[in-house]
Amino acid sequence: QVQLEESGGGSVQAAGSLNLSCAASEYVRCMGWFRQAPGKEREGVASINQFGTPYIADSVKGRFTISKDNNKNILSLEMNNLQPEDSGLYYCAADYSIWCPDLGLRYKYWGQGTRVTVSS
Repeated sequence: QVQLEESGGGSVQAAGSLNLSCAASEYVRCMGWFRQAPGKEREGVASINQFGTPYIADSVKGRFTISKDNNKNILSLEMNNLQPEDSGLYYCAADYSIWCPDLGLRYKYWGQGTRVTVSS
């Protein structure tokens, strides 16, 4: 059972930045970030595979960067130029067997989430 723990969420004003981190209890080949705003479905934000190949959602492309330290089992998400519509609960997810990178919801392991609030 892979344990995932997110950190780094908080409150910022529009155009601000935040860096999220996800510590995994062990190495996992495929990892990703997802978010869910109140009243909305969970959506994929960014994913990365074991080779460092990223897949970034169009809604955040050019503003968010995903990276993965395979030695430390840490997944990161650098978020710049944040906008109010980026607010939500951000989840880290991981899976051994899915085709990766992937922004679908098929990941087997999920963290508890870290909240991001962007005010205008």
